[in-house]
Amino acid sequence: MTEPVAATSSATAVAEKRLEETKEDDVASKKPRLEACGRDDNENKLEARLGGILCCAVCLDLPRSAVYQCSNGHLMCAGCFTHLLADARIRDETATCPNCRVEISRSLATRNLAVEKAVSELPAECQFCGQKYPRNSLDRHEVDLCEESGVTFFSRPVHCQYSLLGCGWRGPHHEVNSHEQQCQHPNHSGAQVFSHLQRQAENVEEASKIFTQIMSVLSFEKITFNDLQLKPYRTDEFIHKLFYETSRFSALSYQWVIKARLNDNQKDPHLTCNRFITYQLIVKSKPSSPMVVHFMILRGPFGDMRVNPHICQFEFTESNTESPFFALPLPDSAECNKLLAARIIDFRLMMGMVTK
Repeated sequence: MTEPVAATSSATAVAEKRLEETKEDDVASKKPRLEACGRDDNENKLEARLGGILCCAVCLDLPRSAVYQCSNGHLMCAGCFTHLLADARIRDETATCPNCRVEISRSLATRNLAVEKAVSELPAECQFCGQKYPRNSLDRHEVDLCEESGVTFFSRPVHCQYSLLGCGWRGPHHEVNSHEQQCQHPNHSGAQVFSHLQRQAENVEEASKIFTQIMSVLSFEKITFNDLQLKPYRTDEFIHKLFYETSRFSALSYQWVIKARLNDNQKDPHLTCNRFITYQLIVKSKPSSPMVVHFMILRGPFGDMRVNPHICQFEFTESNTESPFFALPLPDSAECNKLLAARIIDFRLMMGMVTK
């Protein structure tokens, strides 16, 4: 009876020893994973804290380009900074920091290169593959390099092959086949497809028309250009309105002036985010005979205005010396804010004349 009992006890001891070894192995294998999870949590918390510290004081987003700071160190992204300066220009007030109310301007505020570099290194998630990359390389990754993990097709954004029929879908490359199989645009009626093709033809025709007009003006006998500056002034009304005007300049044997105004003299332009500039050409020396003048505003060598090409035309006479106001073809309101925030607006004016 003693031998079976001894054998049983020894077997039990061996089993317990193996169980302890297994537990130790499990603990040893789980420990690195737990440490890794702890590191990931700490990294995420650190990234979140840095994002809260380095964000813009106005929009509370992380800046995507230049970062400006007031004399007390409060940060502003380039868009919000120019918007503050533009609002101050419109209201004829001094621009101030939204946090501490200290005065800010192009000369008083400074770029913070350290914050710009720190923000560019913070990770951001790719919208296609979900992986995190530094912000300074995320755009290139999404456009050129992005691949789904374990998938051979590129997940960079592409357009549907039926985009010419009006389909606005845009997504990862590996999803384009499934989308095109379900796309409804090939089944649209001829009237629906025709309306979209007509809009495309109108856009192409407009671009071709602008090109033809520019070539036509360049072939005029009398053609000139001037590099000018629009400077801000105020009207003498009870509510002083902002307008811009150039100094007198000579062109085509006459004296000229350009005037510009904001939002067609809207009552409170600082209350809207949709801003635009219109301008007119004025001849100061009376013409002896009617003359048709073609003119166009371009980005000059001393400015950085982003303006689309558009030729205006007006017939000047002895009694009609001011053209109507034409819209300055800026791409968006942000570009308008950038011009308003500047002390002066540099541009180039091209003119061509046909004498009747």
